[in-house]
Order: sequence, then C-alpha cells, then structure tokens
Amino acid sequence: MPGGEGRRRNGRVAARSTLAMGVLAGLAGGCTVGPDYVRPDAPAPTAYKEAWKPGPLAKGWSVSRPADAIDRGAWWSIYRDPVLDGLERQIDISNQNLKAAEAAFREAEATVAAARAQFFPMLDAEGSASRSRSSANNGRTSFGGGSIQNQFSTEMTASWVPDLWGAVRRTVESDIASAQASAATLANARLSAQGELATTYVELRTADELSRLLAASVKAYTQALQIVKNQYAGGTTDSSAVDQAQAQLDATRAQLIAVGVTRGQLEHSIAVLTGKPPAGLTIVPTDTMLGVPLIPFELPAALLQRRPDIAAAERDMQAANALIGVDVAAFYPNVTLSADYGVSSEMLRKLLTASSRIWSFGSTVAQTIFDGGAHNAQVAHDEAAYDASVATYRQAVLTAFQQVEDELVAERVLAEEAVAEDSAVKAARSAEATINNQYLAGTQAYTAVIVAENTALADAESALNIRQSRLVASVALIEALGGGWDAAQLPTTDKIESDAPLNFNPLPPTFPGR
Repeated sequence: MPGGEGRRRNGRVAARSTLAMGVLAGLAGGCTVGPDYVRPDAPAPTAYKEAWKPGPLAKGWSVSRPADAIDRGAWWSIYRDPVLDGLERQIDISNQNLKAAEAAFREAEATVAAARAQFFPMLDAEGSASRSRSSANNGRTSFGGGSIQNQFSTEMTASWVPDLWGAVRRTVESDIASAQASAATLANARLSAQGELATTYVELRTADELSRLLAASVKAYTQALQIVKNQYAGGTTDSSAVDQAQAQLDATRAQLIAVGVTRGQLEHSIAVLTGKPPAGLTIVPTDTMLGVPLIPFELPAALLQRRPDIAAAERDMQAANALIGVDVAAFYPNVTLSADYGVSSEMLRKLLTASSRIWSFGSTVAQTIFDGGAHNAQVAHDEAAYDASVATYRQAVLTAFQQVEDELVAERVLAEEAVAEDSAVKAARSAEATINNQYLAGTQAYTAVIVAENTALADAESALNIRQSRLVASVALIEALGGGWDAAQLPTTDKIESDAPLNFNPLPPTFPGR
C-alpha cells in the first residue's frame, strides 16, 4: 500500500473514531447549553403599611389577629354560613370557566409528554407487495411478450437524533414550567370564582337585610298614615299631612319593590357561577346577617408563596429562560443515527429466508454554516421575551402588595366609619321618636316628622351599605392574600410527568360518547 494512501485511510479511520467517541460521550453525558434559571428578585416590603392601627375613634383598644384562622382549603368558612359553604363547594364541580382552565392544564401536560418523546428514537414499519409487467420491446423474451415480476418486502426504519446539546432537555424544562404556570392559573381561576361568588352572596344577603329594613319602614309608615288620616277626619290636621304621609309610604314601597330586581339578578349570577341555569337555583332569604370577620395575614414575604398569579408569572419566567437554551443549541451540529432492516424477495415463499435480508445503518452530521443571522435573531428574541416575563413577574408582585394594602386600609377605615354611622343611626332614631311625640302633642308640624323619619331611614341604609362594604372588603382581602392557596400545591416535575406518561401504543385513541 502506498504510504500516502495509507495515511489518508488511517486519517479517515481516526476521524471516524474521534467522531464516534464524541457521539458516545455526548450520549453518555450530554450537555445543556443556554443559561440556567435563577429566580430574579422582586420588591417586597418588610411590613404592610396599612396594617391595623387604631384611628381617632378607636383609641384605647387594639385588635388581636388570629395567627392562622383561614382554612387553607375552605377559606370562606370564616363567615360561618352553611349556605355559602354549600355554594362554594359547587365551584370545582360545575363552574365552566374552571373546567376550561382545567382542560388548559391537561393540554400543557400533554405538551410535556410530546416534548419528552423526542428523547426516544422514531421507529417505522413498512410492508409492500407489487406485481408488474414490463414491455415486450425491451429486448427480453417471454411467453406472450414482456415479463411479469412480483416483489414483496417488509422493512423497519429507525432514526434517532441524540440530545447532545440539551435542546430537548431545555424544551421539556420549558414545557414543565409552562404546565406549572397553567396549574397556577387554574388555582387563580378557582380563587377568583370563589371570591366572586362570596362577594355576590354578601351583596344578596345585604339585599335581604335592606328588604327587611324597608319592609319595617313601610309597616311603620302605613300605621303613621292611618294616624294622620284619623287626625284629619277629627279636624286636628290638614290634608297636606295626609298627602305627605301617603307620598312617603309610596316612595318607600317603591324602593322596597326595586330591591327585588337587584336580589333576583344577584341570585342569577350565583347560579351561573355554580354552573346552573338561573331557573335551577333559589336561595331562600334569611333573618340573619353575615358577621364581619377579622382577617389574619402573614409577613409580606409570604405573599410571594400565597398568590397563584405570582406563581404563574414566576413559572412563565423559567419557561422563557429555557427557550433561550433551545435556540442556543441550534448553533451546534446535529447528529442523526439511522438504521434499516427488512426482507425483500420476488417470491413470497422466500421472503423470510436469510438470503432475502436487507439492512443499512449510518449517521449524519449537520451544521448550519450561514443563515443570515437567523439564529442570533431568535436568541435575541427569546432573551427579550425573558426580560419581558421578569418585568411581568415583578409587576404582578407590586400589584399583589397594592391589593393587600388597599383592602387593609378599607378594612381599617370602614370599621371606624361603621362606629360613626352606628352612632348616627342611634341619634336619628331617638330624634325620630321625639319629634313624632311632639307632633302628636301638637307642637310640631308633620313636615318635621317626615324629615326625621327620612333621616333615620337614610342613616340606617348608610350603616347597612358600610356593613356590606366591610364584608366585600374582607372577601377581597382574603383573595388578595391568596385565599387558602400555597405554592407548595404546584405539581412537581415528577407529578406532571407521571400524570402525562408517554404512551407507546401505536393504535389511535378512541373517544366514546363524543
């Protein structure tokens, strides 16, 4: 063998050996290019600015907050209302928005399974049978002209692209983070639906209380009208007093009727939230009013673990970060391993004999040399998307703290306002009784009675509205604090992969009942 040819052959053998060793090393250990995820910091205060601090109407007393009075599951149990509890428990079962969010989570799990499938080789099976006749004018001779040939073959083809640079691993990492974000979004949708139902229920019970207040006023005004009519018949008052009493009664009765519209619409909203048509739910009025609870809260740092929307934004950051690695892997060469094995014969009886075997195997290395900067642009695109996700996360944190502070100040100020308004109601009722006695004694005109009664009713309605605002604020505060949710409830990587296992069954799925 000439020396030059031997050196070239030895060089090719050495090159193939080097490539094979490189491929085997990559298969054995592999590497994952791109930046590893580190959670960015977020602005978090050391204490809430609007935490309870007694105002001028509450000097000399303080509030002791329970350390953990919110049920981590059924947080609405703090209101101690069995009807509300029963309605809230139907959210998971029948709320259609929640069902859509749950389906989106299952979709994300399936995406993880599809990404994991890229770790494995692709295996195809093919079989063929053909019979053909060639032209009689091709130089061959056969009886009847031309020749007839049969061809039978079966073949299996395998191909595999080893994940040398971690593109598949980064894709799976991104998809798992996205699935966790979807799980957090589902939890946030559940919390939002629960909060909306609780708020609507509070408003409905307030409407019941307002109906009782107005019904009592209508009863009192009806009796007053009869007294005025009797006085008019006895000649001790004029017709204007009768007209004023009648007008006051009719206006209050109209206000009572209008409450029915509000209550009906609130009941319809609750029905839809629980997945029922409006005709399928009736909530019977009660004589009791919900108590205003004192909501416990933790240090601000804990809020980052309690809010599902913050958790979703944080998981979106890792998903975006992993996609950078997917694009960085495109700068490195891809190795494709392929192999074919099968049998082929012109006679079916010889198809499975050793002489009919066919096979091949090989590998391909591909490397992009020039793409006009497309890969660099894609990496820059994903880096910008990651930066945007960081900003979105930090904004979600800021918004969460704002919502908590908003509801804390509402809780504190409304409590003080309730003290002042309750005092006003007491004074107005006392004035109403005094002026009514003065009218009966003949020392006051009926106009003064009307004014006093309207003032007392308006103050009572204001007190009721403040009570409703306090209850709504308490629901909003619980929701702002994350309800009973905790980041530990997010499904782990192992849980997501086990819930969406790889299915090696080549048969198509069936869909019974669809």
